[in-house]
Amino acid sequence: MTEFKQQWDFATAMAIVQHPTVDSKTWAEAVEWLLIYGPPEIREMLTSASGHATKQSFPDLQPVGYDAEGSPCYTVHELAQALDITEEEAAEIIAEKEEKHGVCHHRGTDDTSSLQ
Repeated sequence: MTEFKQQWDFATAMAIVQHPTVDSKTWAEAVEWLLIYGPPEIREMLTSASGHATKQSFPDLQPVGYDAEGSPCYTVHELAQALDITEEEAAEIIAEKEEKHGVCHHRGTDDTSSLQ
């Protein structure tokens, strides 16, 4: 089990997300934990909100496919462009998240579908 997974539990993460004065870094970490380890209904709600925010903030960013859960998949190149960083920086961020979460965030073309 990763340190990140052990750092939180559902009740703590939800309390932090709902707290009116929590700092943004702690709030983002709690949301990140819920997106990965939270119950399906919470993950679905947060994924939907994340998708809406992505469309609003990065209207030109289009998914190249969808994974088995229906989550959009983007190329590292397109993510880097949208975030105005290099592909190397984007790849480093993804690698850090994968190590932190103990979850693979990369999807190959065989792992995606054009249908949501």
